[in-house]
Amino acid sequence: MNPYILTTLLFGLGLGTTLTFASSHWLLAWMGLEINTLAILPLMARHYHPRAVEATTKYFLTQAAAAATLLFATMTNAWLTGQWDIQQMTHPLPTTMIIVALALKIGLAPVHSWLPEVLQGLDLTTGLILSTWQKLAPFALLMQIQTTNPTPLIIMGLLSTLVGGWGGLNQTQLRKILAYSSIAHLGWMVLILQFSPTLTLLTLLAYILMTLSMFLIFKMNKATTINALAISWSKTPALTALTPLILLSLGGLPPLTGFMPKWLILQEFTKQDLPLLATLAALTALLSLYFYLRLSYAMTLTMFPNNLVGATPWRLYNSQLTLPLATSTTATILLLPLTPAALALLTT
Repeated sequence: MNPYILTTLLFGLGLGTTLTFASSHWLLAWMGLEINTLAILPLMARHYHPRAVEATTKYFLTQAAAAATLLFATMTNAWLTGQWDIQQMTHPLPTTMIIVALALKIGLAPVHSWLPEVLQGLDLTTGLILSTWQKLAPFALLMQIQTTNPTPLIIMGLLSTLVGGWGGLNQTQLRKILAYSSIAHLGWMVLILQFSPTLTLLTLLAYILMTLSMFLIFKMNKATTINALAISWSKTPALTALTPLILLSLGGLPPLTGFMPKWLILQEFTKQDLPLLATLAALTALLSLYFYLRLSYAMTLTMFPNNLVGATPWRLYNSQLTLPLATSTTATILLLPLTPAALALLTT
């Protein structure tokens, strides 16, 4: 792709998200979401491949439906209450419609089925943008909606953690596994949203950090299936030793960074006198942990036959920058002791 066009599209991505962040009017927020969607579509379709075109079409139709629902809901709210302000949502009907529209935007269950299919058709770089940056603007809107009825969010959050764990069990494609991982993590964020928006923000930042590490590792190894991970030892042996730690961090095991948001969320549930919700959320996390362990097993405990084809990658030079990967990997593994500092920064 022409570098000038690429720069313009990336600028559009940043502009759309920033516009949504800065807006207090629903029309301006909707405009930011539309700019965001239109900017990423050429990035998704830049590889002239049927799968990429199919993924782009599915993404466009899904986002268009979500944007239309959002616009209809905000107009209904203005008609019923006379308010266009994002933080002045008082009527339950448009509020619920807006929550459903934003859930469709980010891929929450039960409106999640587009996300694995779209992510599977993209290259790893565009998939990383879709899994991280594209979640920011809808979450900024979700965090500003003060709803008096948290039940829809709790139902969607629990369903997402369950679907995200269940759907990834039988997958062999890494991008689909990361898509179901995204759905499960989004479920945790939405579960705690009405009780502690600070924890939602902390969980989102931790998710972005861990997902960035995984996408960069798969990009370094040029791996898109589980079988391709079995020969990663011949390409990057040191990284292959660290990758299971990153996967376990995604699963939320101590003493890794990913344990921090799950620990604080379960603690907040017990403070809110919701032991059943905490128990169900913790049990659904076990499903996700299974396929993270499956990936770790494929990388470290299975060895591809040591033939010439398997050893050839030693002699190939990889042009990918290693500093972002090293930084994100270190942060994904070692940030748990900084939990009090992270909470202090987010609460001030």
